[in-house]
Amino acid sequence: MQLPLGPDPRTEQLQRIQNNLIQHFGRLIRPPEKRRDPVWVLVQGVIGARTKTAISNENTDRLLATYGSWEAVADVPADALAADLATATFPQVAGERLKACLTAIKAQRGKVDLSHLEQMETEAAMRWLETLPGVARKVSAGVVNTSTLDRKALVIDSNHRRVIQRVGLVPAKADTARAYEALEPVLPPEWAAADIDEHHLLVKRVGQTWCRPSRTDCAHCPLQSMCRTAQRQLPN
Repeated sequence: MQLPLGPDPRTEQLQRIQNNLIQHFGRLIRPPEKRRDPVWVLVQGVIGARTKTAISNENTDRLLATYGSWEAVADVPADALAADLATATFPQVAGERLKACLTAIKAQRGKVDLSHLEQMETEAAMRWLETLPGVARKVSAGVVNTSTLDRKALVIDSNHRRVIQRVGLVPAKADTARAYEALEPVLPPEWAAADIDEHHLLVKRVGQTWCRPSRTDCAHCPLQSMCRTAQRQLPN
């Protein structure tokens, strides 16, 4: 007879991290009016590589305002899209990826529309999105979690992944997909989609503020007491 192993300790650690960061930053709940339709979120993700969120948001809104519909954006030449995305970090790459992605949706669906995702299980919806050009796990999770779909899926970007690696929740060399596979099953079961989104926003802020790629400020980080890296670097 095999005895139950009990809850994964990482689940409790994630909850402690959440509570700690909420106490430090306050709540970071995305208001309903900030939840955009899935195509908007997809576009924002595809054009957003290495670009600040505010800039990607502005570019996404401007594309839709300029051309009137995502079908019209899909028909714009990639070079022209690159010019429209001049404020992105890699405008040429962003334009090419966006053109390819929207064209693929239009070819499969007859128009640039993701309403079929509403009827799909979350993991299946993410796998479908990841068949599109320029869409990997970060973007697919973002579409199902932060859009009006409001699903329980964890967005992991470079800032978030760096923090959870240094804390010790996922292997140091894990890529985004592997980090997702490690953390998604141990998220607190009571967390709703909004809690998972808040977790990402809170941990991302730690990565932007103290847990930088080449420089850490462990002494001032609110996660120092539960972080393996901080315990190694801070004096006893």
